[in-house]
Amino acid sequence: MKVCIVGSGAREHALAVTVARSADVVVTPGNPGIDGLARSGHSLSTTPAPPEEIEADLFVVGPEAPLVDGLADRLRTKGKLVFGPGADGARLEGSKRYMKEIATAASVPTARWASFGAWELPQAREFLQRLHGQYVVKTDGIAAGKGVLVTTDLAEAQADVEAKLSGTSFGDAGRRVVIEEALTGHEISLFALCDGKRIVPLSPAQDYKRIGTGDTGPNTGGMGAYSPVPAVGTALVGTIVDRIVEPTLAALRRDGVDYRGVLYAGLMIGSEGPRLIEFNVRFGDPETQVVLPRLETDLVDLLAAAAGGDLSAVAEPRVSPDAGVCVVAAAPGYPAAPEAGGLITGVPEAGTLEDVIVFHAGTRVDDEGNLRAAGGRVICVSAFGAGLETARRLAYRAMDRIHFDGMQVRSDIAAQPLVALGS
Repeated sequence: MKVCIVGSGAREHALAVTVARSADVVVTPGNPGIDGLARSGHSLSTTPAPPEEIEADLFVVGPEAPLVDGLADRLRTKGKLVFGPGADGARLEGSKRYMKEIATAASVPTARWASFGAWELPQAREFLQRLHGQYVVKTDGIAAGKGVLVTTDLAEAQADVEAKLSGTSFGDAGRRVVIEEALTGHEISLFALCDGKRIVPLSPAQDYKRIGTGDTGPNTGGMGAYSPVPAVGTALVGTIVDRIVEPTLAALRRDGVDYRGVLYAGLMIGSEGPRLIEFNVRFGDPETQVVLPRLETDLVDLLAAAAGGDLSAVAEPRVSPDAGVCVVAAAPGYPAAPEAGGLITGVPEAGTLEDVIVFHAGTRVDDEGNLRAAGGRVICVSAFGAGLETARRLAYRAMDRIHFDGMQVRSDIAAQPLVALGS
């Protein structure tokens, strides 16, 4: 089988490496870290060709933007087998208002919320004043994981609403906002593969969204992750599926949506049980870099079954007992104004360490063959071992070999994993 993966980041790199265990892979447009010979003799290459011009047996769309833009629909019109929702299902991420409306219709436990357009600034201010403690302000449209403010400062929340609704901070994506009460507890991520009717959950993960050690600074697309989450066992995953994921899939069906892809649930686990923060319609980054490499089940079989609309014959996925930890190196100035062009060294040396995979998130090769920073998040190092502490030490040992000027790396990824829900 030949699989085409659409995207260029570390998530697509991780998808490619995992899929290439059992199938030939082409990634469009890919990144400098992907080309080469994959395990088991399967080919792994990149191409600048548009997905519609590529011949493959299965297409896997990585980022949210092409899904929202209808790429999966266009490929299905050509008779292609596609893992990824059509534009109707991708609205779950393309519009946070729509996502909250679906969650409300499905009676999914989530935060109290309201949505406001650019012409409703007075009403938005009034709603903020009715919330107490923490305030959450989100762009309605997609903003690469950076369109969320969580603050205890009412004045900061009001200023953020004004900047978003005016288009100053996130352009058209922010001209409608969703304002929520803040949820308290422990945040985790769960990927659920969907065939339109059935669900197969993968191993939970926990990621780190703030730029700085100790959860300081602004939100980012994610600065690191680990899996498994010791406190989130099979019973709790079952509760999440029963109360949150399955009702959402049913509500989408009632809305006429045949959702074939991954539902990525961002969840808060607190005293009231699991509650939904938001859904994304693609694999999360950097969680993918620790969840997929731990799979012992053939990922291609899972994705093809979901894309084909029948997960009924798929057995529960087998997962390695080893733990995975991913650490991200981001560009100077990220997330507000990342600086590109820095010379990156040490990536080959880091990749020679056993049980380490270096994923390229935002890199390019210059005319002299040097590796350069080309994005906000630049390099992701994932390491695997017998326990989270072993994997963590190895991930940081590998990251210590990598350098570019101004690189930002959190020092506390998986330092205090969630071992009990009261911890």
